[in-house]
Amino acid sequence: MNPELKGFILLSVLKMLFVFTVIMVGVALLTLMERKVSAWMQNRMGPNRVGPGGLLQPAADGLKNILKEETYPALANRTLFLLAPALSFIPALLLSAVIPFAAPLPLDFDVGVGPLGRFAYHGRMPMVVADLPIGFLFVLAISSMGVYGIALAGWSSNSKYALLGGLRACAQMISYEVAMGLSLIPVLLLSGDVSLGAIIANQQAGLWYVAPLFFSFFVFLISGFAETNRLPFDLPEAESELIAGYHTEYSAMKFSFFFIAEYANVVTVCAMVTTLFFGGWDIPFTHWDERGGLLQTLLTAGFFVVKLMFWIFFVMWIRWTLPRFRYDQLMALGWKVLMPLALAYIMVICVSMYVVEHPLGVASPVLRSLALAAVNLVGIVLVFGFIDRGALLSGSGRRRSAAPRLRRAA
Repeated sequence: MNPELKGFILLSVLKMLFVFTVIMVGVALLTLMERKVSAWMQNRMGPNRVGPGGLLQPAADGLKNILKEETYPALANRTLFLLAPALSFIPALLLSAVIPFAAPLPLDFDVGVGPLGRFAYHGRMPMVVADLPIGFLFVLAISSMGVYGIALAGWSSNSKYALLGGLRACAQMISYEVAMGLSLIPVLLLSGDVSLGAIIANQQAGLWYVAPLFFSFFVFLISGFAETNRLPFDLPEAESELIAGYHTEYSAMKFSFFFIAEYANVVTVCAMVTTLFFGGWDIPFTHWDERGGLLQTLLTAGFFVVKLMFWIFFVMWIRWTLPRFRYDQLMALGWKVLMPLALAYIMVICVSMYVVEHPLGVASPVLRSLALAAVNLVGIVLVFGFIDRGALLSGSGRRRSAAPRLRRAA
């Protein structure tokens, strides 16, 4: 076998082991982080008995789930009942393989390893397990497959509560998958490429896309909450009316697979927000990180983790701040607000890019991004100030304030 090919395979295996190990350990620690964040927001202690500061609580929970009894509903479809957690867990784990987490690392080696022969690699190694040219299209395709596991879990349990949770998950996924896909079309228009590495490079040349494509970021972030079934969009798991939704009949490690998949999806959505709209591993206000080197790779990885952890904290913050939507509100937000907004925004960006690049003749990526940012600023004022008139942000508050006036009039 070609030494270059053997070196590529070896490095790919090492990156895969590193990324998947970090994801699995990180997901376990995120359960502790969620409980600590909720305790901090509610002015209580949180887990603090197992290990220093409760650090070993995830290990205790994992051991508890391994030792718990596995139960199977008597009338369940046993094959699909066992397969559903895996169908939910595997797509969530796969998505971590395509997101760049640091600047490429220059490598130049040619070594012999006894009976295994020679291994060689010359060039810049992308810090991603699979540097796919289809980029975020792969993420959208694979992430939507997770709903099969949820739907099968609800149906195969032969429980009405679980079935309703699975049906809610399907409807919610379809509604917000459309808005999420539409929100990424302006990213494709501005970058000219769906590769995540190319999108990061374009943001380095101009501005982070959160400025010139604010409404894409806004729609993508809200759709991400719905895709991961997190509050205020956790209708598939609504314990107040469905006990636990689609995983009502699951116990032990089968239940843990759904839990791990949810947190892995949260990491993926936050990593996508970081990559698509906040420059990925890019260090702002400098081009030093683009030179290539071990120090640049380590520091850019650190910056990526900081950005990622901020958005994970934001997701947890929202969970412990906002109440759950009603189901009709959830569906109306997806079909009546986010999808029309995403469609209108595509047309606005197309017209704005044509005017900036042709009649105005702006060639600089920075100036083009600033011009689009100005268009977005006007859009923010129009959408949230005049068209919405506070209804989306204040919710039923305006209706409550209007109620006394209606009673007096009556």
